[in-house]
Amino acid sequence: MPETTTDTLDPAAWTCPAPLRDQPRIVMGHGGGGTLSAELVQHVFAPAFGGETLAQFGDSAALTLGGARLAFSTDSFVVRPLFFPGGSIGDLAVNGTVNDLAMSGARAAYLSCGFILEEGVELETVSRVAEALGAAARAAGVEVATGDTKVVESGRGDGIYLNTAGIGLIPEGVDLRPQRVVPGDVVIVSGPVGVHGVAIMSVREGLEFGVEIESDCAALGGLVEAMLAVTPDLHVLRDPTRGGLAASLNEIAAASGAGVVLTERDVPVPPAVANACAVLGLDPFYVANEGKLVAFVPREHADAVLAAMRAHPLGAQAVIIGEAVEAHPGMVVARTGLGGTRVVDMPLGEQLPRIC
Repeated sequence: MPETTTDTLDPAAWTCPAPLRDQPRIVMGHGGGGTLSAELVQHVFAPAFGGETLAQFGDSAALTLGGARLAFSTDSFVVRPLFFPGGSIGDLAVNGTVNDLAMSGARAAYLSCGFILEEGVELETVSRVAEALGAAARAAGVEVATGDTKVVESGRGDGIYLNTAGIGLIPEGVDLRPQRVVPGDVVIVSGPVGVHGVAIMSVREGLEFGVEIESDCAALGGLVEAMLAVTPDLHVLRDPTRGGLAASLNEIAAASGAGVVLTERDVPVPPAVANACAVLGLDPFYVANEGKLVAFVPREHADAVLAAMRAHPLGAQAVIIGEAVEAHPGMVVARTGLGGTRVVDMPLGEQLPRIC
């Protein structure tokens, strides 16, 4: 064995699948939607920006302007590769922002779009992304009203990055926020989880799992409208993107102070996703989605809301997966098939970076 000295031990050069919490520099986990992301927002951005509106920490901000209730959201997209089974960075840019607005109950009206292009990217690629973005906007019933373009030097980007911001109206009587969750609320997920993240990984790494896995990228505004038509008294909606179902449920539990209990076998995980996660050593609960939502619904409305979801194409496979409880406040646990329970923690970083 070669001799080891203090000169050859350089902790700064070490890598770790779970980034260290006390990193003095930004690591990939800070963009993963988990604990590191939350700490970055809470300890750096929130103190710098201030303001009660920002403190909502929702998928979009609920604003009152000129007597109208508005939802306002912005998001950036750095997915690699730019095109993948079931979508592209252009589709993601529209659907991701539309869905953030929908989680406030708002119907998206207008989007802005910023293109950050790397010098040398083919114009045909830019055109394909723009066409996909425009088609997704038309399908979602939203207008791209303004935008911007910047070019960075070759090697300073990754082809194309996108930023979109959106604005929409919140209907009267709708108040969706995690603080409204109470014990007894039923937890519903709109369909199979983990699809988008596995689709991205399969293309990025050239992996084959026997069947092609396509991203679930979709605009959820119509599904949310169908749910609100049953009752405006939904308590909270979230689209479980970065950090997956686990991150969204932990954020809701922490903000509401309620505990959450899932029945593990009731969470819909497609066989292809389960097999891929087994090969990759991933937990489907933590893998990103781009066309699913999780809802906390008062128990008296749960059956009717579930029926309305199943009548919509994007909610045809919706299922009840758990409930909010008084026990273990702020914590998410899952009942396993063996009769035990396990804690579903907030992810530290991101299992699959660059998925949106």
